[in-house]
Amino acid sequence: MGIVSAMAVPMTASSMAAYRLRGDSQSLNNLVALAKMRAASRFTRARVYVDRAANTYRLEVFDRTVTPNTWAVEGGTYNTSNGVRFGFGSLSTPPPNTQNTISMSAACTDDAGATIAATSCIVFNSRGVPISMPGGAPTGNNAFYVTNGQAVYATTVTATPLVRFWWSPSGTAGWLQQ
Repeated sequence: MGIVSAMAVPMTASSMAAYRLRGDSQSLNNLVALAKMRAASRFTRARVYVDRAANTYRLEVFDRTVTPNTWAVEGGTYNTSNGVRFGFGSLSTPPPNTQNTISMSAACTDDAGATIAATSCIVFNSRGVPISMPGGAPTGNNAFYVTNGQAVYATTVTATPLVRFWWSPSGTAGWLQQ
């Protein structure tokens, strides 16, 4: 019984880590799709705000009804699971037909337009098109990467705006669309 337990415990721990990574990355992917829909349905801007230092993410909607205009958190802030963090590890190639070079989306800006350190945002305009901030020009260079050291999941948004979900082992870029 001891030998079977010694084999089963590491396999169970590895499986649980993979499930946590998949769950967090799927949740983030769903939040990006929700932000796109929320922006279009409310005729305003919406974004997914990632705090890479705290390993948290949230949906924010631009509130034009208050003065000064501000980003309002909608639905709360989510923490990544134990062992899951934002990044792409040692991978050097992005998923096919997404980005020229692998990178997280651009830094978020505060209500005054100043860059917020250690953050990444995907921002959608009122038509559900991803835009760069500040300025609001359409962009297709958006991605969030989540890893646990064994695998990497990516949520990418093209300028069309197509939201896609990817997986790769962490050692070699072998991207598979999920």
